[in-house]
Amino acid sequence: MGFVMASSVNIKNGLLTTKISLHNKIPYPTFRHRPTEIKCTRALTNSTGQHNEQYCFDIVRKRDYDGFLCSLLLPEAVRRSTLALRAFNVELAQIKDSVSQKTIGLMRMEFWKSAVEDIYRDDPPAQPIGAELWRAVRKHTLTRRWMLRIISEREKDMEDRAYRNLQDLEAYGENTQSSLLYLLLETLGVKNVHADHAASHIGKAQGILTCLRATPYNSSRRKVYLPMDICMLHGASQEDFIRGSRDQNVRDVVYDIASQAHVHLQHARSFNENVPHAAMPAFLQTVVLEDYLQRVRKVDFDVFHPSLQKRNPMLPLQLYLRSWRKIY
Repeated sequence: MGFVMASSVNIKNGLLTTKISLHNKIPYPTFRHRPTEIKCTRALTNSTGQHNEQYCFDIVRKRDYDGFLCSLLLPEAVRRSTLALRAFNVELAQIKDSVSQKTIGLMRMEFWKSAVEDIYRDDPPAQPIGAELWRAVRKHTLTRRWMLRIISEREKDMEDRAYRNLQDLEAYGENTQSSLLYLLLETLGVKNVHADHAASHIGKAQGILTCLRATPYNSSRRKVYLPMDICMLHGASQEDFIRGSRDQNVRDVVYDIASQAHVHLQHARSFNENVPHAAMPAFLQTVVLEDYLQRVRKVDFDVFHPSLQKRNPMLPLQLYLRSWRKIY
């Protein structure tokens, strides 16, 4: 019996010894990233980032070709951020024409308002443009106010009615295009009051000419957004534009609107000597505006002339030369 008991004790002690030795030899499980896992995670992140960048690249090239060309001439260090900002602007601009109901458009505007707030809380939406904007905000410390102002103005534009006067159209240009230029200046690290003044006038000129250039397209959809005060001054009705009239009174309306854009362009260039060279790439859009003004003048302000609906094949070269000369 004693032998049996001793054997039990020995067996138990042996088991106990084995458990203790196993406990000492086998550590608690630890979760370590293997090199291959780290590489896969990084590759996935890089792949997502490249997809987002390509998405912005493609949408700007397709929807804002002039802005796309200007972006390609910006310093490489800011090019990706610039394309993100232009993609953001394009996304907002196309909401009005892409929805069948105003309510849906307003809901999308609310999404972007929330998205901007989330971006500044470091919680960007799982959306390519949102992700790229977040990256740009972190890299350049961009001002939230300018983004929200673009959204608010686009939201007001959902009312889908003509501008009451030229001042309303200028305000639209200031709140959308000028705000975008302020953001582009921030990506370039430019903080200069003269550059801001120039950006304000360029944005207004661009807002005016964008409305003018879109007249044939809008008229084909029975929409007219040109300032009502200028139309009334020359006795031109909305129906005149809808049927594509080339009468003198319609040309006079176009002349007055184009002239105001030209005035803003001249004011912007009056600051040229005081604007830092670093700001020049942000103002390359002036080449595009000047090109349209020259072409509409050649056709005697016939906004429906077929030549105005074609791209200028020399524009890329003109942009490059202006960029090389560092003037706007």
